[in-house]
Amino acid sequence: MKNFSGKVLFLDRSDINTDEIIPAKYLTEITKEALRPYLLEDLRLDGFDPKKDIGGKSVIVTRANFGCGSSREHAPWALEVNDINVVIAESFARIFRQNMYNCGMFAIELPKEKIDYLFDNYKDKETTIEIDVDRDKIIVSSADQTEEIDFTVGEFDKALIKEGGWVGYADKKY
Repeated sequence: MKNFSGKVLFLDRSDINTDEIIPAKYLTEITKEALRPYLLEDLRLDGFDPKKDIGGKSVIVTRANFGCGSSREHAPWALEVNDINVVIAESFARIFRQNMYNCGMFAIELPKEKIDYLFDNYKDKETTIEIDVDRDKIIVSSADQTEEIDFTVGEFDKALIKEGGWVGYADKKY
């Protein structure tokens, strides 16, 4: 199972598409590792600098429709090789969401009110998040507070998480 905890990168925008996650010009790379330096290179967001802001972050909190655009698997791969194994959003593009779980990564959906709460209370603080897989809890911590937020993930998606993705799951089951 991957690591599902760490410092948070807040991306305060909806509709971040797969071309912004990993630009199409890098899809000819033949290893996941080759994608590492280009994560979020084309994302235009006030105050965001991918060269400075991504390093050391393991969790993304963002808005609605994350991963829209093409169905390429390169977008979750680019997150994965940068040690980002959790994205928390209001919603995800359907294929992107499944590609995350197929890679053994979390794509956690929370209602808009909870996403707004996370941004309002934590985005300007150094924040860490830990996912308690067995208890379905998000543990959010900053210097002055710690709290738990419930989430729901289907049993099949949780099985994919626990086996490290589709390949691990298939090796165990078939």
